[in-house]
Amino acid sequence: MREVLKAGAVAATAAAVLGVGAGIVLALRTGKWFARTTAPDVLDGLGTSVGFGIVSGAVVMAAALAAWKLSERASGGPPLRRSARLIGVSVCTALAFCPVMYLLAALPGRNCPSFREGCEYIPGSGPALSVCVATVALAGWATYRVHTTRTERRRAQERERMRRLRKKGKGKSRKGM
Repeated sequence: MREVLKAGAVAATAAAVLGVGAGIVLALRTGKWFARTTAPDVLDGLGTSVGFGIVSGAVVMAAALAAWKLSERASGGPPLRRSARLIGVSVCTALAFCPVMYLLAALPGRNCPSFREGCEYIPGSGPALSVCVATVALAGWATYRVHTTRTERRRAQERERMRRLRKKGKGKSRKGM
């Protein structure tokens, strides 16, 4: 009886893995079809593909910053709060990847001949992706600089505070704090 239950569990697990794999493949194929179908209209919707690239880069950066800030919060607390934080991080991370994946799907495939339907070059998809990546890189660098500057300023203030306490003779007992 136990062997039958184990075999059933293995079969159910294998079916679940195959189902999830098929779902991922279907989602990727559907996403590529969606991007290839809508990209010509979307890339011209904001006037130029460069404008769409800038907006996409801003969305990616805002979502990445939101995921970062949510993941920095303390992990303790009630289970509902932890679950909500985890869902928030997941949604923000997915939102950060969506514009980049959309622009990548708009590009023609590597081994895709241009005469085949769905393989033609969509005007503006390359520049939009380049501008999106450049926007994210520039905003990421600026965020990094601001973050490190603030951290260094806080450390310098703490060092100065500890120096003044030691000067008064009170820093030895507070050194470990």
